[in-house]
Amino acid sequence: MNKRAPILGIETSCDETAAAVLAWDGTILAEAVHSQLDDHARFGGVVPEVAARAHLSRLPGIARGVMAQAGLGFGDLGGVAATSGPGLIGGLIVGASYGKGLAMAHGLPFVAVNHLEAHALTVLLTDPGTRFPYLLLLVSGGHCQCVAVEGLGRYRRMGTTLDDAVGEAFDKSAKLLGLPWPGGPHLERLARAGDARAVPLPRPMLGRPGCDFSFSGLKTAVARAVQKGAAAADIAASFQAAVADVLADRARHALHAMPEATALVVAGGVAANAAVREALAREALLAGVPLAAPPPRLCGDNAVMVAWAGILRLRAGLSDALEHAPRPRWPLDEMAG
Repeated sequence: MNKRAPILGIETSCDETAAAVLAWDGTILAEAVHSQLDDHARFGGVVPEVAARAHLSRLPGIARGVMAQAGLGFGDLGGVAATSGPGLIGGLIVGASYGKGLAMAHGLPFVAVNHLEAHALTVLLTDPGTRFPYLLLLVSGGHCQCVAVEGLGRYRRMGTTLDDAVGEAFDKSAKLLGLPWPGGPHLERLARAGDARAVPLPRPMLGRPGCDFSFSGLKTAVARAVQKGAAAADIAASFQAAVADVLADRARHALHAMPEATALVVAGGVAANAAVREALAREALLAGVPLAAPPPRLCGDNAVMVAWAGILRLRAGLSDALEHAPRPRWPLDEMAG
């Protein structure tokens, strides 16, 4: 085995089946993401059993496809990295089992990647000037956290959502507005035609001490605005503005609590939202640190970030036994509640 050979990354934690091949230096040799949007659209959300079966049927072909695109055989790899949590357990089992099978068959090291860690480390690939320690704002459909990233494997959770994740709030508010699933991108497009000051919506936790989040009350306010007949575009714009204000406020508190932070990093699916990025850029400027964010295509679930996390762990001499069990819940900070 060539320890500096390319790494195959596999991502199956939710409803994207993805694979990518990265060179040891992080160069992307090949990548593919297959969205299961059509499989779940009629249900209005992700159905775990449907997702797992789709991963099972599509992953082998997708993996062979990226290997062919990279001009490699599986025996040419230096390791296999697969998301092993957190996420939907059925999909995690499919991806991790496939990755372990490849590792066993070809005598390769296996890396069980924490999906949240992959998001946290993507910035080191896309913005190589970023240095530890930095503040991570992780905003996605399943998570909303402020995390102090102090080094590889060294994460300190500073705040988290007390109820719903911000991406879930986007999707559920979009559903209330009659928009297709997944609703976040559709809501952002609708908001461009609305007036962000037209509908008074709450900013939960705004100004309060600490770095925690809450979005359930904001969703309730959106539902009431819909019932009162407010214009959909105005509700969308007002909702998006409220979310941006809350995220910026929480990031401000976290930056004050982490004066050693070299950057404000935003990652996760909601990081692709332009209004959110603009609000966070203003906070970073006021704090005197750069805002670093992966390109939108690497903000959502993808295998590039999984392969990159695998490379960083292998560089540090870290790998996992084939007995490593996937985990539906796997906090970055194992000591956090």
